Amino acid sequence: MAKHTGFWMGLALACATALPALAQDAPTVDTVVATVNGEAITLGELIVMREKLPAQYQQIPDDALFKGLIEQAVQQLALEQSVTEGKTKRDELWLKTDARGYMAGKALQSVVTAGVTEEAIKAAYDEKYAKAPDTTEYSAAHILVDSEDKAKELKAKIDGGADFAELAKANSSDTGSAVNGGDLGWFGPGMMVKPFEDAVVALKPGEVSGPVKSDFGWHIIKLNETRVAAKPDLEAVRQELTEALQQKVIGDHIAKLTAEAKVEKPGEGLDPALLRDATLFDK
Repeated sequence: MAKHTGFWMGLALACATALPALAQDAPTVDTVVATVNGEAITLGELIVMREKLPAQYQQIPDDALFKGLIEQAVQQLALEQSVTEGKTKRDELWLKTDARGYMAGKALQSVVTAGVTEEAIKAAYDEKYAKAPDTTEYSAAHILVDSEDKAKELKAKIDGGADFAELAKANSSDTGSAVNGGDLGWFGPGMMVKPFEDAVVALKPGEVSGPVKSDFGWHIIKLNETRVAAKPDLEAVRQELTEALQQKVIGDHIAKLTAEAKVEKPGEGLDPALLRDATLFDK
């Protein structure tokens, strides 16, 4: 019986000695990870340092990154402590503008989070694409020459039965399309210069235009066919819509804030060249 009692007492003692380790507080942003001359570096500082790293460095394994950030923080703090003359006016303004930029970014992030929702993205998609009127795409070919007379000559040959594609190969200065018989593929509104687009829109499939002048020269245009442009699905334009929404909610929010704020600009009349005068810090 004595042996059993000793066993249980030993187990209880072992558990008791283990309790302090189990009862230790979980790490927080205030947990000290290093000190330099008694000044603490905290876990929170390391987390922020990691967040500031370019994306490629954030992929470094945690154990290597943790050690590397501690060493970087130690070196930076040691260097900071080595500056004995204190903060200059320039130093204070650097820190002030950095802090202002950070807080402005934080404010905008909350605005974007609130304004760029899935519902807002879908609404923007419906407005721009799903509910938008159908648009027409065109398949056309052209022959580009340097004079109206040459264009008229080629048009007369086409009207007389000459093959458009062969004339394009032999005469068009647009060598990129000439090798394909002048074929330009499919294009939509706004993709061609206006005189060219206007001429294409006026044609019916199979028709050939008269000479059309643009900044590139003189064109003879053949419209092959038309089709209704396919509308992209949401995922194909999600990034485009998201970026447009971000710009809008940010612009609207900044406009509202500045309109409601009392803004005075007594320095607007200063010489803009003063921006380059760093000697002002020495005066």
